[in-house]
Amino acid sequence: MARVLLSGYYGFGNLGDEALLEVIVERLRQRFPSVQLEVLSATPAATAEHHGVISTPRWDWRAIRGAIGRADVVLSGGGGLLQNATSTRSLLYYAGVLREAIRARRKTMVFAQSIGPLDLWGRLIVRQFCRGLDCATVRDERSQGLLRRLLAKTPVERTADPVFLYDAPEVGTDLASEGLGPESGAYAVISVRKIAAFRDVPAMLSRAVDRLAQRYEIRSAFLPLGGAGDAAASTDVIRACASSPMLLPECPLPRAASILRAARVVVGMRLHSLVLAARYAIPFLPIAYDPKVSALCEDLKYPLEPLWSPGDRRPSDGTIDALVDRLVAERDALAAHLAERRAAVQAAAERNFDALGELLS
Repeated sequence: MARVLLSGYYGFGNLGDEALLEVIVERLRQRFPSVQLEVLSATPAATAEHHGVISTPRWDWRAIRGAIGRADVVLSGGGGLLQNATSTRSLLYYAGVLREAIRARRKTMVFAQSIGPLDLWGRLIVRQFCRGLDCATVRDERSQGLLRRLLAKTPVERTADPVFLYDAPEVGTDLASEGLGPESGAYAVISVRKIAAFRDVPAMLSRAVDRLAQRYEIRSAFLPLGGAGDAAASTDVIRACASSPMLLPECPLPRAASILRAARVVVGMRLHSLVLAARYAIPFLPIAYDPKVSALCEDLKYPLEPLWSPGDRRPSDGTIDALVDRLVAERDALAAHLAERRAAVQAAAERNFDALGELLS
């Protein structure tokens, strides 16, 4: 009986990463019923209870080494783990788990990740720590090229984010308790997070939110997928608005997915707000705060350019208005485009599990 150890950003309450874990666990059980699963988690008891897996504290290196010793395969991912835009400490942690597994002669796989951004030190860490990695699947073409340059002997395949396969359980879609009942009309979901260049975000995003409300009578609801940090960032934007958007309470993943699925449009920074929007063919206006967001739009061949990318000048009010107008006016065409792309990206997402099966065999 094979045993798989999952290393990722699990147990922190980030709904995007929890959606990743949900899909990975469900697909592994479906594809490989005899596999035993162990997850490194910040909240191991909650992860074990919710997913029915063995879970190990992610900060306890003695426990981690024990988990690696029990594993046949160590998966790093999904998500954006091998990058040091967040911090070099974070990169050292995830690359360190892989290094321990390679040294222990376990099969190792980078699984459905975005790679980078990596500075000179980051590239050195990945090259040295991940030498001997058995295989990798990555979520976009840019990541594939970067990892191939760093690990020339490792097969690197481009796939897609597993959350494209997420199927929300049937839950009530009555959102009256959140102020989004039938009488409130169409609404937009807004997903925002703190970044280093955040000072430009409230003015840009509040302009877009006010345009949706004042010209199209589409009320905005801020959905904090990343927990308290996202709620604080959302509050900063709401205070800059002339209209009356609302901040939704933190909620479980199925509820968040239902809220996204019923939205008229989405304006998003969080990658998985956009992945779920694409999954349900809900048109979105992206804020490409990270290369992984730009890469998603490129892979989807999405016709609407981002509202803003770091390094760009803040867009003019006229540019913001024009993008919002296109989002609304072209909604049906954008939805049809996403629906048409869905089969291809879901097949690519399934390929992650095919590659793991080849490694397990």
